[in-house]
Amino acid sequence: MTKDQLLVVVSYVLALGAAWLTLPFVSEYHVMVQVLIADIVATVVIFAFSVVFNNSSFYDAYWSVIPIAILAYLATLPGDAELVRQLMLALVVVLWGVRLTVNWAYTWSGLDHVDWRYVNLQAQSGILWWPLSFFGVHLMPTVLVFLGCIPMYHALVIGDNPMNVFDYLALAVGLISVWLEFQSDRELHRFRETRSSRAEVLDTGLWARCRHPNYLGEIGVWVSILLFGYASVGYADYWMLSGAVSMILLFTVVSIPMIEKKLAEDKPGYAAYKARTFSLLPISRSKQS
Repeated sequence: MTKDQLLVVVSYVLALGAAWLTLPFVSEYHVMVQVLIADIVATVVIFAFSVVFNNSSFYDAYWSVIPIAILAYLATLPGDAELVRQLMLALVVVLWGVRLTVNWAYTWSGLDHVDWRYVNLQAQSGILWWPLSFFGVHLMPTVLVFLGCIPMYHALVIGDNPMNVFDYLALAVGLISVWLEFQSDRELHRFRETRSSRAEVLDTGLWARCRHPNYLGEIGVWVSILLFGYASVGYADYWMLSGAVSMILLFTVVSIPMIEKKLAEDKPGYAAYKARTFSLLPISRSKQS
């Protein structure tokens, strides 16, 4: 572990500690409101590190760390939830979170690196950068991830439905999605290590099927969590649906258009690749062109 990675670990330990210490002060609220408040407190701690070290990439691993913490906390609460369902959900979330965090650690070079999206936003926003960083880079993803975790409350605490087909569907979707992310990132790392030019386009393996198999896997994980929640209670209200729907919108409306704009500028062959593939659907468009 490098010195910079150790610093990030320290920041997360302090953030999670602050979140834990917050809980007794908000115990009169609903459990998920308690979790949200503690989550925001932890986000503020990470933001403080981002400001002090002038690097908003301190927040990057939060996306994959906090759901495991939320799951662990909810699992300690009394309830009538099915143990097998709890274990299945935990398997998906922990595999996903650990893999994504390890991938972040593998690709993050240290405090000398800042995500290119943050660099662009900082250049565009000027003196408003830090307010934008707090609300857009830190707080907004925290809220989205929290929404995505709401079905965990049903599956881990209050849902007492017996095991059913939706549990096994949720497990299958979750494990396949984690594998999709793992394999697509593995292919991406191998491509970056062997390419002869940064202008080359990755269009083999899973990336030959669709342009963002990693994002497809990410969306699948949040759908899996939703399915576990649905299986546990037999319904899906607006709050349960809000997380998965928000994730789909985040990737299709914000993340994918932003990264594809940059890829089109950096890679002359990207337009041709885009013409023969779908963004998320693993179906070739070649026959349509």
